[in-house]
Amino acid sequence: MSGLADMKKKTIRNFLYVEAELLDNEGHESWLDLLTEDFLYWMPLEYGQTDDRLMTSLMHDDKLLLTVRIERLQGDRTFSQKPRSRCHHLLQRPQILSRSKEGITTRTAFHYIETRIDDQMLMAGWAEHQLVAAPKGAAQPLMIRRKTVRLMNPDAAFPNIQLIL
Repeated sequence: MSGLADMKKKTIRNFLYVEAELLDNEGHESWLDLLTEDFLYWMPLEYGQTDDRLMTSLMHDDKLLLTVRIERLQGDRTFSQKPRSRCHHLLQRPQILSRSKEGITTRTAFHYIETRIDDQMLMAGWAEHQLVAAPKGAAQPLMIRRKTVRLMNPDAAFPNIQLIL
């Protein structure tokens, strides 16, 4: 392959399916390996929100904050996670919005279910990924520079979101 601009759609889509599978199967450390060092995870608070800096967000985490979040989830003293929460991502076929030598932008409609004991929460929306080429020798051909999760109803009163959409 000569670069991101030539990367096959199937490779890109399979990468996004692998990401969801890692999250569903508690492969958090492997998921963190998919993220660039300058990664940003953003979940807007308002439908159609475009500003992630000057407006409040549901989540606005860098790789370090997500690493801390995952360590908390897996901690022996995290009693709010006994038993642990579980999740399931149901993805529509990802769309490639743009591609260049610098990166690929995708958009994927999803349904997300998070459950713990008798509580179950359903969320629906779109995940936007900014993907870049992984270094040579990496397990996956791509890495995620930015993930934006746009919920259909971001202004709803949600219970605590424990896991990563």
